[in-house]
Amino acid sequence: MLYSVFAMLICFSISYGNDTTYLYDVRRPAFGGSQKTKTLTLPVSRHKIRVTRSVTRHRPSLTLENIRAAHATRLAEITSRLNEFEQIKLNGTDRDVWEEMVFCFFTGGCSARMGLRSIEAVRPLLMTGSQRSLANALTGVHRYPNARSRYIVLSREFLEREYGFRLRDRLFSFDCPLERRDWLAREKRIKGLGYKEASHFLRNIGFRGYAILDKHVLNCLAELGLIRNGDPPKNRARYLEVEAILKGLSQRLGIDPDEMDLVLWSMKTGEILK
Repeated sequence: MLYSVFAMLICFSISYGNDTTYLYDVRRPAFGGSQKTKTLTLPVSRHKIRVTRSVTRHRPSLTLENIRAAHATRLAEITSRLNEFEQIKLNGTDRDVWEEMVFCFFTGGCSARMGLRSIEAVRPLLMTGSQRSLANALTGVHRYPNARSRYIVLSREFLEREYGFRLRDRLFSFDCPLERRDWLAREKRIKGLGYKEASHFLRNIGFRGYAILDKHVLNCLAELGLIRNGDPPKNRARYLEVEAILKGLSQRLGIDPDEMDLVLWSMKTGEILK
């Protein structure tokens, strides 16, 4: 089974001074991936009713067989998503490319869902919005409205000053795929793109062959015993090393590396985003 199954235990108790009597204990199936406990104490006359919810989620061990099965199940959706990225490479404008770069500013250290909500909030401001207007739009939407709004303005000013904002021309000017990513990750005047988010950005605009080593993919590799733990690579050399391990896994299973990235991510999150 590819489904994550957990048991939910709900206990109701009535407390009489120091004595506690449990009244209700029920288990039912549900889905998830971690353990949480919540306790609510309600006064009832001179007694207290304490409601405790404990959620324990059990995932099956990750195996090569269930990766193959997940890939087969989700292949149509994965292919459709990769084709969407390819369309930006083929037909997208510099503004489209910029929007994808900003999306990756937003997802660094945060979720893809937060990135999507943040892009919706600032889309009218992407090209000309001030730092203040961007921060205001991101307040209540993104975890770091001030920092991310500065990333947008400083990076936009640099790209306009140095390249006339011709992002497509700049990205296509590289003959070597590694040099293309190195430029994005190492250029200090482009804010918020390390190797992971530079890879994320390039994948989202249709460039193939870059591994996005986020926590979900790294944890999968750790579960398979291919790396020691799920810690993010700390430098370029380590990133390339783990990237090669992921590509080796892809070759072993006969799965395209870009598809592998999405299938592992979806096995951890339950969805395929961007």
